[in-house]
Amino acid sequence: MVDTAPAPVERFDEIDWTTWRPQEHATLCFVIRCGEILLIRKKRGLGAGKINGPGGRLEPGETPYDCAIRETQEELGVTPRGVELAGELRFQFSDGYSLHGHVFRASGCDGQAVETEEAIPLWTPVDAVPFDEMWEDDALWFPHLFARRRFAGRFLFDSATDRMLGVAFDEP
Repeated sequence: MVDTAPAPVERFDEIDWTTWRPQEHATLCFVIRCGEILLIRKKRGLGAGKINGPGGRLEPGETPYDCAIRETQEELGVTPRGVELAGELRFQFSDGYSLHGHVFRASGCDGQAVETEEAIPLWTPVDAVPFDEMWEDDALWFPHLFARRRFAGRFLFDSATDRMLGVAFDEP
């Protein structure tokens, strides 16, 4: 049997981003309306306990756009409207895990956000986003999300502590 475990990474400069390939693709979808953003407190999975946006991993054959809508429906019971791609994030973790995130912005939603097994909904003023309870990279790209500017970022995180070890942030 061949060992297919991903190689651990300790430093950002060890990563060749030109050949980097993620193990998984996922989405985030942020509904922004009337000066507020719909966030969630994650109850399970990667980032459990942190505040983030609804989203999750793509299913086989699913597009990122379709995934963003499905995950928002599953996690909060609402259907986002006016959904558009906002940016892309590439995450490498020190234990070897890698994830390509597709970030979407929505101008509204149908339905009332409700707590589910996966998430607690949090409507938050855009000028009071609780970055101290979120992934460290969020503070770097949220201003672009709010300004409707496309963004792209590459990040290395320590798998044990969730601390950001390195970053390269680009505006396409």
